[in-house]
Amino acid sequence: MSEKIRKPYYITTAIAYTSGKPHIGNTYEIILADAIARYRREEGYDVRFQTGTDEHGQKIEEKAAAAGMTPKEFVDKVAADIKRIWDRMNTSYDRFIRTTDPDHEIQIQKIFRKLYEQGDIYKSEYEGMYCTPCESFWTSSQLVDGKCPDCGRECRPAKEEAYFFRMSKYADRLIEHINSHPEFIQPVSRKNEMMNNFLLPGLQDLCVSRTSFKWGIPVDFDPKHVVYVWLDALSNYATGLGYDADGNHGDLYKKYWPADLHLIGKDIIRFHTIYWPIFLMALGEPLPKQVFGHPWLLQAGGKMSKSKGNVLYADDLADFFGVDPVRYFCLHEMPFDNDGVISWDLMVERYNSDLANVLGNLVSRTIAMSNKYFGGIVSNPAVELSPEEAALDQDLKDTVLGGVKKITAKMDVLRVADALTELWNIFKRCNKYIDETTPWVLAKDEAKKDRLAMVLYNLTEAITIGASLLSSFMPETSEKILSELAASHRSLEEMEQFGLYASGTKVAEKPEILFARLDPKEVEKKLAAEAAAAEAPKQEAAAAEAKAADAGAAAETAEEAAPEKIPSKPSVGFEDFEKCEFRVCEVLKCEFVPKSKKLLRFELKAGDARIQILSGIKKWYPEPEKLVGKKVMAILNLEPRKIAGLESQGMLLSAMDKDGNLSLMTVMDDVVAAGAEVG
Repeated sequence: MSEKIRKPYYITTAIAYTSGKPHIGNTYEIILADAIARYRREEGYDVRFQTGTDEHGQKIEEKAAAAGMTPKEFVDKVAADIKRIWDRMNTSYDRFIRTTDPDHEIQIQKIFRKLYEQGDIYKSEYEGMYCTPCESFWTSSQLVDGKCPDCGRECRPAKEEAYFFRMSKYADRLIEHINSHPEFIQPVSRKNEMMNNFLLPGLQDLCVSRTSFKWGIPVDFDPKHVVYVWLDALSNYATGLGYDADGNHGDLYKKYWPADLHLIGKDIIRFHTIYWPIFLMALGEPLPKQVFGHPWLLQAGGKMSKSKGNVLYADDLADFFGVDPVRYFCLHEMPFDNDGVISWDLMVERYNSDLANVLGNLVSRTIAMSNKYFGGIVSNPAVELSPEEAALDQDLKDTVLGGVKKITAKMDVLRVADALTELWNIFKRCNKYIDETTPWVLAKDEAKKDRLAMVLYNLTEAITIGASLLSSFMPETSEKILSELAASHRSLEEMEQFGLYASGTKVAEKPEILFARLDPKEVEKKLAAEAAAAEAPKQEAAAAEAKAADAGAAAETAEEAAPEKIPSKPSVGFEDFEKCEFRVCEVLKCEFVPKSKKLLRFELKAGDARIQILSGIKKWYPEPEKLVGKKVMAILNLEPRKIAGLESQGMLLSAMDKDGNLSLMTVMDDVVAAGAEVG
């Protein structure tokens, strides 16, 4: 074995954000990384494969509050679900790191302190537009139609004290590295995007701490700050190996760093090819060898999004098709640098054409003929071949052995879909070989019995090599095929030879059907039935609500006949009224108060003033973020009081009718400025 293939190989995925269950587009990445990791092991590399979860940030804090959970309880639940799906997809990672792991958190604090003490991090103040879902600050000029350039959602003004990293200090050094290492960013289109859109125009310093929320790793020397997402999350690739900011690195870090491959989605390429390399430069550590920004797996022509209702989940697909068919589809349908598309129809089509027809049928026919003609014994007798027969056999062998080399070449440059296509070319050539040699015709002629045995041997040998290659992509299917052929898994070196299958081996008598064909109409019926079953409870609830509304309609009609009697309160003097300061306020932020069933916390702007008010109206506003940007009315000169451990500095004005419906008082004309007096 050569020196090259004994080398360590470290591959990582991006760590999944624990805001919710990952859809099939998220899951594609772990499947892709697993196929690469498995193939590198086939090549003899000492592979370390890391994945995990990103668990801090404002969005997590808000989602946890909305769920009535602590942030840690929330991320524990979501991280467990992510790990369950990664395991369900049969991925062979070595560590599942969480950014709440103690060893990671300790190192993040040490990294932050080190960068601060050497002058790369400094304290200042940030003022700009903030996108909560992306956890990103933007200048007004960076917004697209006034919205976040990454996700298209609304941004809100934000101003807070923060620590910043001096990005420009390392920009020229990073540009030189990218230019001198053309393999560093792949595909090339991603490299050009980073250079032209970010590096060459000039880098702004990066915000690396926050004070407006608490769910993060505290800055140990300034604990009102928490370390901001990218410095925390990106460092997992090093801390997961035992990186130590004091220089006392663990054995895994010494062995595997720098990473051979960071596999990430194209939407976070900027953070991994600009921020992360610069952090490493500042820490004095080697840069990863390659960052590959893979394309997206789309459904119905667009990026999957829960808000669009076009989400498919890997475990649902696996329940229906099986794990390996889902792995095959994800790997085969994703081009090298263009987005792929997934749908139920496409899954069924690929399942039937590639898995059932090409592969499943090939294995079934070959084993069935060995059982029918030779009692399951596969032998390789010496036969004098005609030129035509010799040419057919040689072409099959050339296709198989040439395919091994082509697949390795494709995998070496991460063209995984192309590698699968080359593998299926082997299986298709085997099917063609059956049609060319017509074993059923040979079986009718006793003089051709040895030739028939040789044909079935060649097929069994070719399938054994193909099934061994398949193990990186569809490991369970590979194992089943090899078991039915009573064959052992071949190494890549062994796959370079044709004829290693032991003559006289007996194949399975009753092989399992690998992939039974699916009837598209039956699939459609089943999916429709499942959708109807899922929709039934919603329809029942809607019907009950409608019935209740109808029952109340008559009472409302009767009540409309008589005017409502409004209770009165004692009169007050005008001088008392004048003491109250009523003003229009703009909602900058609105969120649930943790562990409170009633309270919302408002951050309000009234002129130059910033006010915090707590209001017990959670019941009527279950989506508080929708109040951001609204102009409401409040009384601001009440005595402040403590509620749920927080200070409330005023009271919002609202109206409630006799049925208990509540609405905040807002201004009709949006041109009224925040801070305008009401009176």
